[in-house]
Parts: sequence; structure tokens; C-alpha cells
Amino acid sequence: MKSITRIAFLLACAALTISLGRAQNAVSTPVVPAAPIVLGPDDKPAFPDAPAGFDVKREGIAHGKAEMIEYDSKTVGTRRKMLVYTPPGYSTDRKYPVLYLLHGIGGDETEWQRFAIPDVILDNLLADGKLVPMIVVMPNGRARADDRSPRELFSAEHSAAFANFERDLLDDVIPAIEARYAVQSDRAHRALAGLSMGAGQSLNFGLAHLDEFAWVGAFSPAPNTKPPAQLVPDPVAATQKLSLLWLSCGNKDGLIKIAQGVHAYLKEKNVPHIWQVDSNGHDTPEWRNCLYLFSQRIFR
Repeated sequence: MKSITRIAFLLACAALTISLGRAQNAVSTPVVPAAPIVLGPDDKPAFPDAPAGFDVKREGIAHGKAEMIEYDSKTVGTRRKMLVYTPPGYSTDRKYPVLYLLHGIGGDETEWQRFAIPDVILDNLLADGKLVPMIVVMPNGRARADDRSPRELFSAEHSAAFANFERDLLDDVIPAIEARYAVQSDRAHRALAGLSMGAGQSLNFGLAHLDEFAWVGAFSPAPNTKPPAQLVPDPVAATQKLSLLWLSCGNKDGLIKIAQGVHAYLKEKNVPHIWQVDSNGHDTPEWRNCLYLFSQRIFR
């Protein structure tokens, strides 16, 4: 059975884009999708796209700070890095909610900042009064000693490192952040979201730990996403505990079938969620747009 699952994973991975973010506004070049894109009546935008200029750095507004920090990982047995955004005016005199934001299969703790510029997007939203001030943590979701992106992205070892990050996140990353920053440490003030492989992690880990996360977002989930019935084995509990479950994908994304399957299951089981399908692919514009829309709706 494990060998069948492994083969299915590798076949699905053939649809992944492997040239993520080679330019600032790169639209990645996909290989031939595993299956044709078939859109249904539900596959449409829930919200309009972000307005022009939402991701352009503005002068004359307050800016937050992005800093690289290190933490001790008992899970991996090494010191690891993560990038942390603190909002303008960050002060230890108050406590902030935290969004843990996960990267894709070829990325690392710098991927979001290099290509999707969350500091710019969030600074602009804060200046417009559309965002709850929050801390954003961008860790490395590849939990192994050599956590750089390997040449063989779809190896069993690489996949295992992404799965292993569940323990690193819960046992090492979150405690390190809560020890270092002025944060609200309850589930109501903790969100988990990510792009592609990180979207799969966010669904897999967030929905398995509803006692830790009240807000879960998946932007273009990849083949590491568990089957929907495994993600949400208890629809009643998910309905009661989740403040927001966000699922989004571009209608030009060869992996959209994964997100469509999760949406169909959630709809069948009457689990409240947002299903956002826009006109992008598996690319940087999609993830900037998703962050813009999702971040405004959390911690409210």
C-alpha cells in the first residue's frame, strides 16, 4: 500500500511548478499537468482581486521590520533559522496574534519575503486600516539537518522532511516565538497558512491540531495534502473550533483538482469555509493575492 501511495505522490508531483519565483513577478512554467483542468460552478472568486498597487512599497507610511532569527530545534537537533515580521510600532507593552506562513517545495525561510513581499502587503493594509496588527513567522518547513532545497525535489527523503516539520512547528518554532516576542499564545490568536507544499502542510497540521490553530489557510495546495476525509474526520469539531478555513487556487493551476476535492468534501459535510478561485496559475501573483485577501480576515 505504501508503494502505491508513493507512486501516486510522484505522479501528482509531476504537475508541480519547479521554477517558482525566478523573477520578481514570475509566472512559473508548469510541466504537463497530471490531469486536465476542469472547472465547476463553484470554481469562481469569492472576493475581487487585490487592487493595483497593493504590493508596491509606499513612502510616507509606517513600516514593519523583518528580521532573521535562530532557534534550537529539538526535533532536528540543530539551530535553525526563521524570518519574523513585526508590525509598525511593535511594542512589548501589548501582545500580538501570530500568523505562521509556510513556503513551497523548493523554498526556504526566505521564499515568501523574496517573492511575495508580505512586509509590503501587510504594511499597506495596516496603513489603510484593513488589518489587525500581527506578527508573521516564516520558518523553514523542511525539518532536517540539511534544510536547503535539494536537487531532487520529489524524493522520499525530501517529502519526509516536510512531514517532520509538524513536530518542529509545534514543539520548537511556536515555543521559540512565544518566548522571544510579545504574543497572544492561545489558539484564537494563532493562524497557519502556506503556499503549495506549505498549503498542504497547513491543512495537514492545522486541521489535525484544532486545539492549536483557529485560523487555517491553504493557497494552491500541493500533492502532500492528505485526503479530505483524513483532514477533517470530525466535521462537527472542525465547524465548532475553526474561526476561518480558507482554501484558494488559481483556475490555471494544474494542481487545482487537489483543492477542488477538499472543497467538495467540506461542502458535502457542511464545514464552513471560503473557496476562492481566481484567474492565476501556480505562481507568485496568486500567492500575493491570497495573502492580501486572507490576512484581512483573520484575528477578527
